Amino acid sequence: MSLLAAQLYREVRPDFFRVLSGPLAKLYVSALDALEQEASQRDQGLDRADALELVEQVVEQHAELTATGDESVAAATNNRERARAVLDTLRAAGWLLEEERSDWQKLVFFDPNGIVLMQALRRIAFPAAAVFSDKLVNVCATLSQGGEVNLNALQENPWAQVETCAANLQAGLAELRGVQKSIERHTKQQLEASTLKENLALLYDQFAERIGRACYAQLVHSRLPTKLSETHRALESLLCHAGLMTSMQSEVMRRDPGLSAEAAMSRVRLRLNDLEEMLRQVEPLADTIDRRTAEFTRRSQARFRYLQETASENRGRVQEFFEILNRHFRGWRVSEIGALDVDFPTLNLYDARLFGGLESLYTPRLRRSAGEIEALEDVDPSGVDRALMQLESNLRDSLTVSRANQFVAALPGGPGAVLSSNDVLREHVHNDEDVAHLIACLLHSHSADARFEVRLPRQETDAEEGEFDAKLQYRIERFLLVKK
Repeated sequence: MSLLAAQLYREVRPDFFRVLSGPLAKLYVSALDALEQEASQRDQGLDRADALELVEQVVEQHAELTATGDESVAAATNNRERARAVLDTLRAAGWLLEEERSDWQKLVFFDPNGIVLMQALRRIAFPAAAVFSDKLVNVCATLSQGGEVNLNALQENPWAQVETCAANLQAGLAELRGVQKSIERHTKQQLEASTLKENLALLYDQFAERIGRACYAQLVHSRLPTKLSETHRALESLLCHAGLMTSMQSEVMRRDPGLSAEAAMSRVRLRLNDLEEMLRQVEPLADTIDRRTAEFTRRSQARFRYLQETASENRGRVQEFFEILNRHFRGWRVSEIGALDVDFPTLNLYDARLFGGLESLYTPRLRRSAGEIEALEDVDPSGVDRALMQLESNLRDSLTVSRANQFVAALPGGPGAVLSSNDVLREHVHNDEDVAHLIACLLHSHSADARFEVRLPRQETDAEEGEFDAKLQYRIERFLLVKK
């Protein structure tokens, strides 16, 4: 097993990638997309009921897929149960994390590894515009000067320049592959164009702007074939330049003191060989882009002619329709014709769209459907006891007015007694639980059920700052506690 595979499956479960394949892959990807976008807007997690509602909407959109694939989804009788099965599958695969709070609320969080993969999937589905940023031209200018080694650029720090050239070459090759992929994508879209408007918009508005002028024209004007041949000769000369090779060897040994002189020189030669190999890949890629561009132009022209002939036939059919109307119903309004037995030519609606696009449609809010409370089955007695103990602990730790009244009643003195906070802190507050009693008093001092009153000396004297007492790790402003 390779190092990548071993490390990858230490981080994720084996089922993590399984949901992206199979008959229900589109359903799972749509559900993950909706959940990740919603979870990214909620720092405290997504309530399970809301997550279930989102998945149910996705299930409704993919109703044709739910009859096949996962047994748990296919066996469900309604969309709610199917959504619950999908959510459980994603949680079991490691895409989602579920947390149960002390108030019995279940929160759903998106796994960080899942967020990284969703971002990669979106970049694949919605690729960025292809670019050509002259990185390859910069590499040629750095390494070569008229076919000879560019001593002006390499003399001072040759190893850093070589490393930079290697990085720029990798990025430049990636840009060329991006341009090639973008041309293939535009060619596929051109073959799917159904109207002359789409054909021309794709050719002039999209391809000409994004590929023709932004990438292909720059690639042609850069005269890469000539510069590449000069750079090849410069690299051969660099391998024979003792001064530069020794300087690069010394820099490699300085950065990695554990290397011997022979190993450092071997690393330098390997890096220069990598540069040579990457430079050899540039010209075939540029030739492929030339061929793909010519193919796109040829296919665009053929598609234009085909659509032009098809549109002419459609115009003839519409003209025939109105000629029949004029011949049989001259002087009538179209709304007055009604359903008459007239042999009209068959018209096909070939282009229908929304003026504002799908974004103009109303997006409904999340629906919360009312349902019966599901009874728990096969409850573990130990789980019931544990839940009751947790509930008792939560009630005991809650800062209620009853807790405050009990604390005040235990203090010395009867109704009307006035106690100073520093005396209470010194004699009756010894741990964090006692501090919680005191906080409950401060929280409920104005409650109608409180059997005490809290007064601040600072308010009576109009002082800007009050006096504080330190207790445990807290600082508490002085106050007076009056029993009612």
